[in-house]
Amino acid sequence: MLKHVVLVQMLSYLTAKDTPLWFVDTHAGAGSYSLESAFAQKKGEFKDGIGRLWGKSDLPAALAEYLEQIKKRNPDAVLRHYPGSPQIALQMLREQDRLQLFELHTTESEILQKQYANLKRRISVQPTDGFAGLKAVLPPASRRGLVLLDPSYEDKADYARVLETMREALQRFATGVYAIWYPQVQRQESKELPGRLQQLAGKGWLHATLKVRAPARDGLGLHGSGIFVFNPPWKLEAALSAVMPTLVRLLGQDRSASYSLRAHQT
Repeated sequence: MLKHVVLVQMLSYLTAKDTPLWFVDTHAGAGSYSLESAFAQKKGEFKDGIGRLWGKSDLPAALAEYLEQIKKRNPDAVLRHYPGSPQIALQMLREQDRLQLFELHTTESEILQKQYANLKRRISVQPTDGFAGLKAVLPPASRRGLVLLDPSYEDKADYARVLETMREALQRFATGVYAIWYPQVQRQESKELPGRLQQLAGKGWLHATLKVRAPARDGLGLHGSGIFVFNPPWKLEAALSAVMPTLVRLLGQDRSASYSLRAHQT
């Protein structure tokens, strides 16, 4: 949810200008997900996420705008579907904008291609490694781009690949907006990633984290997540400052729930 709240704010800002925008998702997944599937019902993770916000009113602006995007996939006001990053981007982008989606996993890549088969003029789905694929599409012709890097990090090598990919991406397209999502887990690579990303950020950056519970005693599972943004839109920090306390209140599972927000603008 933190990732998508941030994504909605960035897309809202970046689409305010007429110049075409190129959105790139390096690990696009299936695009959209059924919350009524056996898998979703068994895991039940959405109940402690979007399930806690669904039906709420009087939310801070950034949360209300995020919720509006979820409602577009659930027009009958019953929470049945959750849009992933590609679907949220498609809902917010304009005719002149383009989506470049990478997904290496065969099943999810096939779902993406079928789901967006009628939109090939606007959306390109590549069944390949997004880390490698990103190099070929930077810089975009319009020189305006938003790149989302959100691998699973199930392989700890992903942390090093994120850093390597960002180093090369900034050399090719230094003015692009890049958002890197990562899990808060009991792994040293996760703890070190934000600091190492900050070392790469020659200009402005923003780092937000949301912790929903204390780390598990066995060291397994997520207890929160973080997102690091290179060249963040200038209104992003203010929008998140207004919304993060509400996210902690609504999503927190114990007294350890908290957030952090740091930014540097040049």
